[in-house]
Amino acid sequence: MKAESGFTLVEILIVVVILGILAAIVIPQFTDASTQAKESALASDLQMMRSQLELYKIQHNDNLPDCTDQATFEACILEQTDQYGAVGTQFGPYMGKMPSNPFVDGAATDQILFAATGTCPSSGATGWWMRSDTGEFRANDVDPNHAEY
Repeated sequence: MKAESGFTLVEILIVVVILGILAAIVIPQFTDASTQAKESALASDLQMMRSQLELYKIQHNDNLPDCTDQATFEACILEQTDQYGAVGTQFGPYMGKMPSNPFVDGAATDQILFAATGTCPSSGATGWWMRSDTGEFRANDVDPNHAEY
């Protein structure tokens, strides 16, 4: 008689259980890495935007970009401007595109909520919040800790 080779059902079940245990250990680490990558991108975008706003302010006689609406603000940041903030050829552009907040879902990830006073609402309604009188720029998502980056 010829002996058949192969795995028994018990051996296969043991391997499946071991793989399940390994997956239970490894998957949460990847989930945490994804969140950490988003937080790192958020911190980088905030630092870049704040530094570009400061540069704009220096080059435009201590004036911030026009914060009356999103389109006007984007024109000041994404296009070349003159010393008065009008579209021209003297300064800028300061950014290649508006950054997106990775913690906000939907179309509002790169939108800015402008406010003349107050603090960031941390509502998640827009990706960013900017105080138009001081130039304070923060992340506007549901985690208030993200505004502190």
